[in-house]
Amino acid sequence: MTLHRKNLIDGEWLGEAGSRNINPSNTNDVVGEYASAGPDEAKQAIAAAKAAFPAWSRSGPLARHAVLKKTSDEIMARKDEIGRSLAREEGKTLAEGVGETIRAAQIFDFFAGETLRLSGEMVPSVRPGVGVEMTREGVGVVGIITPWNFPIAIPAWKIAPALAYGNTIVFKPAELVPESAWTIVDILHRAGLPKGVLNLVMGKGSVVGQAMLDSPDVNAISFTGSVGTGKRVAAASVEHMCKFQLEMGGKNPLVVLDDADLAVAIDCAVNGAYFSTGQRCTASSRLIVTDGIHDRFVDAVKERLDKLVIGDALDAKTQIGPVVDQTQLKQDEDYIAIGRQEGAELAFGGDRLERGTPGFYLQPALFVGSNNAMRISREEIFGPVANVIRVKDYDEALAVANDTPFGLTSGICTTSLKHATHFKRNSEAGMVMVNLPTAGVDFHVPFGGRKGSSYGPREQGRYAMEFYTTVKTAYTFAG
Repeated sequence: MTLHRKNLIDGEWLGEAGSRNINPSNTNDVVGEYASAGPDEAKQAIAAAKAAFPAWSRSGPLARHAVLKKTSDEIMARKDEIGRSLAREEGKTLAEGVGETIRAAQIFDFFAGETLRLSGEMVPSVRPGVGVEMTREGVGVVGIITPWNFPIAIPAWKIAPALAYGNTIVFKPAELVPESAWTIVDILHRAGLPKGVLNLVMGKGSVVGQAMLDSPDVNAISFTGSVGTGKRVAAASVEHMCKFQLEMGGKNPLVVLDDADLAVAIDCAVNGAYFSTGQRCTASSRLIVTDGIHDRFVDAVKERLDKLVIGDALDAKTQIGPVVDQTQLKQDEDYIAIGRQEGAELAFGGDRLERGTPGFYLQPALFVGSNNAMRISREEIFGPVANVIRVKDYDEALAVANDTPFGLTSGICTTSLKHATHFKRNSEAGMVMVNLPTAGVDFHVPFGGRKGSSYGPREQGRYAMEFYTTVKTAYTFAG
């Protein structure tokens, strides 16, 4: 039976479902059909969120806690079902889909707790008899625009704090993964959210997203996606003096030094570069390796890649699923061709693969003999493609690692406390990993980068408060 899903606007499920959601592991499999909102529906959603804000922003902490805790509990109870659905529509493996679902539940649980920990400050004024209070309040209507690569975790880490701090929401998910978005909204709706507090408007970014950017009634925009779209979000937000938060691309380095534990380095490189089909903004797309370990490292990575199982995301044996869709597959293949044209050697993979069902299967690709000036070293590919850059020592490795327009995450594999400590301090990235994959972060600590990767306050953890609240200072003269 084909699923038919509608948008949620002002507490009502509206719209005719017609946009098809295709399984990238089996293009004959239709996950469901989904409503596609137009500008009028987007305006209705914004108006509903604006009308709901006064009551929700003044609701007590127990009311918000109850909704977020119920949501967390249901997601966790249904983790296998939701994780399977996620893997089916996005293409990441079943294990990754379930793991991401668990992370979403943990995020809602964390922010349920945060509703009971809201605090302010009270200080004496420099004037006698005057008291000063500093409190935080929700910013208003928040537009949330999310990507396809983490279809439940990223919506969770935006929606949960927005609700916890008293905001109302207009949520536009990526068109490729509407089922995960619909599921999380349905759970929140049934958990007891008042009408208009959370509105789901599935549809094209050029239509729904643009309506959000054009509206003076949207007080803040939280966006995760491409650099180009992020710049358009920034420009449009400035026009209305709308608060905005951007999470964009990455070209993340993993430095491997001569003294590294080779087994650890291989695990970090393969996991970081290729798991989730390389479709992570935190993926290790540049492997910067010093002379003494270079050849052994390359041979070991190739050996590991040759053993990886690439197949249907729903098969429990699969380690790497398909690319998300035909457009992304073409982009990956185009960059593989560019790497060859630039003079890099394709040491492994890069070929389309045939499996039992028609899907977007690509063999993980590894380039060697590359340099940091090549396009494959400068531009985000967002697929299972990584290149090795050979350097002579730690100093050159650090310089190459920092020579990028991005600054999301970075990593180093070394047994030297001196080099690890120096790298943590001098790496120009928002997140730094030592003997760990660059991809993979905790849900209760800040997420974000520098340079072209991020703009605005950090996401996740208590730092999310910086974006989703505004500070009020109140003075009282007691007489």
